[in-house]
Amino acid sequence: MAMSEMNQQNKEFVGYEYMEVSADTSKTSFLIDGYKNFGWEIDTNRSEKVLRGNRRTAYHPNRNKVTLYLKRNREIMNKMELSGLQRKFEACVRDIEKLEKSRSILAIVLALAVGIISTACMAGSVFAVTAQPPRIVLCILLAIPAFTGWLLPVFFFKRLVEIRSKAVNPLIKEKLDEIYEICEKGSKLLN
Repeated sequence: MAMSEMNQQNKEFVGYEYMEVSADTSKTSFLIDGYKNFGWEIDTNRSEKVLRGNRRTAYHPNRNKVTLYLKRNREIMNKMELSGLQRKFEACVRDIEKLEKSRSILAIVLALAVGIISTACMAGSVFAVTAQPPRIVLCILLAIPAFTGWLLPVFFFKRLVEIRSKAVNPLIKEKLDEIYEICEKGSKLLN
């Protein structure tokens, strides 16, 4: 083989680095678009792939998750700066996930506490009515908060989530604006 043929063959070869990202199915397009700004693209040569529209992904054992297989040209310019921006992007995505989870965590805990207390009141009501002699007044006094406590957690939960969402939504918006700026910087470095 002549030297010019070898040089021509080497120019056709592209080395890639690979990455797997596990994500919620609702966030796949957001992540794919975000990682494109750092030189990553979908790896269409993976063996475990499912065609979803024009996106190639693999199902995760958890049905709400998808594994994205990404690749990036190793000879990409400004790789160090892009990797730094990518780390900031990933940190912002994690912060958004934490903020979204924080909307309902406190509401769940408080609704469960109200439900448990109302169940304890109902147990006291049952013991009051089965006591010898039956204590009907105590039974009624304990049954009222018990039934109320079984109905309230649903409304209590919804109201607390609304309140928490009003506090968290501006923070999520700030993080999304930060992600936009990071992706814009990464896109400029690619061009």
